[in-house]
Amino acid sequence: MSVAPLDNTPPDPGRPVNRFDRYFEVTARGSTMTRELRGGLATFFTMAYIVVLNPLILGGAVDGDGKALAIPAIAAATALVAGLMTILMGVVGRFPLAVAAGLGVNALVAYEIAPQMTWADAMGLVVIEGVIIAVLVLTGLRTAVFRSVPTQMKTAIGVGIGLFLTIIGLVDAGFVRRIPDAANSTVPLGLGIGGKLASWPTLVFVLGLLLTLVLVVRRVKGAILIGIFASTALAMVVEALGNVGPSFVNGVPNPKGWSLNVPTLPSNPVDLPDLSLIGQFNVLGSWERAGWLVVLMFIFTLLVTDFFDTMGTMVAVGQEGSMLDEQGTPPRAKEILLVDSIGAAAGGAASVSSNTAYIESAAGVAEGARTGVANLVTGALFLLAMFLAPLVVVVPFEAASVALVVVGFLMMTAVRTIDWSDYEIAIPAFLTIVLMPFTYSISNGIGAGLITYVVIKLAKGKAREVHPLLYAVAALFVVYFLRGPIEALVF
Repeated sequence: MSVAPLDNTPPDPGRPVNRFDRYFEVTARGSTMTRELRGGLATFFTMAYIVVLNPLILGGAVDGDGKALAIPAIAAATALVAGLMTILMGVVGRFPLAVAAGLGVNALVAYEIAPQMTWADAMGLVVIEGVIIAVLVLTGLRTAVFRSVPTQMKTAIGVGIGLFLTIIGLVDAGFVRRIPDAANSTVPLGLGIGGKLASWPTLVFVLGLLLTLVLVVRRVKGAILIGIFASTALAMVVEALGNVGPSFVNGVPNPKGWSLNVPTLPSNPVDLPDLSLIGQFNVLGSWERAGWLVVLMFIFTLLVTDFFDTMGTMVAVGQEGSMLDEQGTPPRAKEILLVDSIGAAAGGAASVSSNTAYIESAAGVAEGARTGVANLVTGALFLLAMFLAPLVVVVPFEAASVALVVVGFLMMTAVRTIDWSDYEIAIPAFLTIVLMPFTYSISNGIGAGLITYVVIKLAKGKAREVHPLLYAVAALFVVYFLRGPIEALVF
């Protein structure tokens, strides 16, 4: 288990002070209301970007009829569902794991599924997928699969997600960038612009990261949150003096501009939300429009992605806060997985794609969050974001990404608990860890690691050491990885 960062080493649990404390186990988990508030704020500010990014992804695509979703309506529904599901996770799961529209899944819905049907049909498939996962949770199958994964593999999942967060933060901040002519280059990624840190936004990120790291080393309370606020304040000053502008101006790239948001105070910080997309889904239309084989493949892909991403995320977050038991399982795992599946269906019903647990929750845990109380804070802020969307978009990626890199380091520290001298577990763990950041996918890392684990055990004549459910999971991942050739043969 990772050592709790900063000054968050939990004290000896005392007696709960009231019913609220007893229900959420604040004192029992060695936390305080101050830590939960701080953690909830940190989680929100590291994932508030989804209110802006999800509308850009979904709103930038058209369905099979050539229709697009209204961006303001997507933004409002994204904030609404994220707020409600995060609060539900806090009340039912009692675990500091925020929920919002899943990146990757929204791109799959926007660019692969919707073009073959209507938006309502595509969102209907997301609802179906969420219902299926809920059934798997209620029957105990999803929890059983989770418990069948070896403890050290669960640790590797958490470490891999930490590296995944780090690369996301570095790329979003512009510190690391894709090389335009990567096909003709010896490396696909490079430092800054042309190997140089040549933009003011990147400098803001570097200074914010250094400040946050110093605060972490000095064990200052709220180090990550202070880093986000300080970086945002500096970004606003830089923008006011230098007029840097966004990374895209009228569709033309501006590599020295701010990513996602330009840090300026809006003239009108309050606006009424447009909730017209809620309920705009159809669970039957896709079967007629695209055909049952296509629909089944889409549902399978959504199912595998959501199923294992959440499992990996809750392990990583629990690992960061030293909240896992001896088998690497967080408390109330069944309730956590059930709320996550409800979130998937709710996201489809609101036309914002599947909602899932967010690994950025680790930022809140790093700030001291240990219970669902932090979720009440994060969820309330998402609900406010429906009305205060202009204020939410003040924080640029260059400021928020500071938290992701620091949390990535904290999660990486658990790598020491893996037995690297035992190749039977070390090799699958290694593949799990490296493939998450290198393929930009939690599911890819989990799948490659579990397949390799099963193959190695079979090759060593130790088939009985593998839980029976893992054979089925490995087989599903084989289908998942080969779905391209399978689709080509079937269709």
